[in-house]
Amino acid sequence: MKKVVFYLVFFIFCITGCRRPQPTGKEVRVRLMQDPESLNPVSYTSKDAAQLINLLFQSLLTVDLADGKLKPLLAEEMPLIERKDTLTLITYTIRPEAAWTNGSPVTATDVAFSLKVRKCPLVNNEKVRPDYEFILDLIPDKSNPKKFTLVCGQYSPEHLLLSGDFFVMPAYLFDPQNQLGSFTLPQFANNFDALAAESAIQQFADRFNSADFTRNPKYLQGSAGYVLEKWTTGQRLTFKRKEDWWGTNLKAPETGYITARPDQIAFRIIPDNAAALVSLKNKQLDVWQNIPASVFTQIQKDKEISEAYNFSSPQTYTFVYLGLNGRSDKLADKVTRQALAQLVNTDELINVVQHKLAVKTVGPVSPLQKEYYNGGITPYSYNPAEAEKLLRAAGWQKNGTGWAKKVRNEMVPLTLSISYNASNSEFANMALLFQQAAAKAGIPVTLQPQESGLFTQNLKGGNFEVFIRSLTGNPFVYNFKPILHTESIGPDGLNYTGFGTPESDRLIEALYNPDSEKEKNENLKRLQAILHEESNLVFLFFLRDRIAVNKQFSDTKISGIKPGYDVSAFKSAEAD
Repeated sequence: MKKVVFYLVFFIFCITGCRRPQPTGKEVRVRLMQDPESLNPVSYTSKDAAQLINLLFQSLLTVDLADGKLKPLLAEEMPLIERKDTLTLITYTIRPEAAWTNGSPVTATDVAFSLKVRKCPLVNNEKVRPDYEFILDLIPDKSNPKKFTLVCGQYSPEHLLLSGDFFVMPAYLFDPQNQLGSFTLPQFANNFDALAAESAIQQFADRFNSADFTRNPKYLQGSAGYVLEKWTTGQRLTFKRKEDWWGTNLKAPETGYITARPDQIAFRIIPDNAAALVSLKNKQLDVWQNIPASVFTQIQKDKEISEAYNFSSPQTYTFVYLGLNGRSDKLADKVTRQALAQLVNTDELINVVQHKLAVKTVGPVSPLQKEYYNGGITPYSYNPAEAEKLLRAAGWQKNGTGWAKKVRNEMVPLTLSISYNASNSEFANMALLFQQAAAKAGIPVTLQPQESGLFTQNLKGGNFEVFIRSLTGNPFVYNFKPILHTESIGPDGLNYTGFGTPESDRLIEALYNPDSEKEKNENLKRLQAILHEESNLVFLFFLRDRIAVNKQFSDTKISGIKPGYDVSAFKSAEAD
């Protein structure tokens, strides 16, 4: 039997070196795996960049990681939502204290500008533009420059979150010549191509897409509590707290979640996990999130590290699953897919690959959401005998070389390939274990690690049989249309496996506008049951995060919602 390859880290603990002085508590040092490359609040691409941009810019709403609830940030209170026929009106009022770095107030004009940038032609906004198509217009209040109403399309459960979940930028700094001021939001929707020929649009886009608005501290200034002090590419980014930040004038405790406590926050770029471990052992890091599971298990046994750091493993909203191509001849039958689900030893994957840092699931709804999770479904378990029984029921015949089935008058052997992102060692280990389990059942499986771009390309083109992947959700919105509705099957959609029945489509559509909480509960549980029966997606587990934080800090707000903590809230023991 082939052995599964894991991270070999035990030798790291033998490394010693010069130790820096203990931190004063006025600076928090956070490990980043890669340089964010851009901190542009619209066109950033790095998954780590959002955490850094949140220190510079703010949105109308935020998630308080202390309790996982959506709360007002720039907004004075949660918005008023009114449905009118096919339109949804969402009215916000910005906090009277909210101000930019130069002291000028944040107004509805800045919100309108920020939406225009996300819809503007020639701007590098391709990835975010579709998310805001539902916002048709912004109507400013005639008497209050901080109040406005968003005119949106037909109601969707995403509207509340998305209407307040974008970085608001200062128009005075990003568009000093007011080049977007003469254009309206409806114009960007209705005359998108024509506007690309406008000289004002071209000049604005050239400036906004420039390096100044990706990494220049002079321009990357918003309403949040920090400024970018220094950025040494590939090494370190340092953020300094503003001396006179408007958030310090807010009344506690009702706004106690709006914070900028550390004097300075330094993000150290350490691509290599072994090097990050050395930095942690030498107390040169205060925060390390997403620690490899094997490393996380080892460092908790290290006396010196455990005396200096608190360890947390909150359950996240990221789930791992197997995708089976229901559009392929071999896997078109759901009974065949159910048989393969019986060859996945989820308990072994959790215990061995994830070091028990995962929670088994029956679907895309987190077990944390007890009111929506379908606990009545029995998860598939490793059962080769049941798998063989189901294969025979699906018409497969076992011979001396394996399994075969007649498809369109031709005998097709049951051989499979399993693809995954080559950079993910945990997925590689999982694929190897599946290959071994399938081999015992007489099913040859070929491993196909692929570079990220090629992997995505093959998924979109349907060029796969089985894949391993993870997806991240949230506890606020259950919009499965992009990944599970039959309208999303094909090269332009994200329903790669071809899942879908008339009933599942109706349930997904009903989740857009449930008549009651009871209906929402019932629809989600029924959808999970259909997913389990069809088995285009074999749901395995939700991941637990692995976080280490220096014990000198409190109020860290450890959470299963990314990034897993709120560094702006960190309180130093030495500051007390």
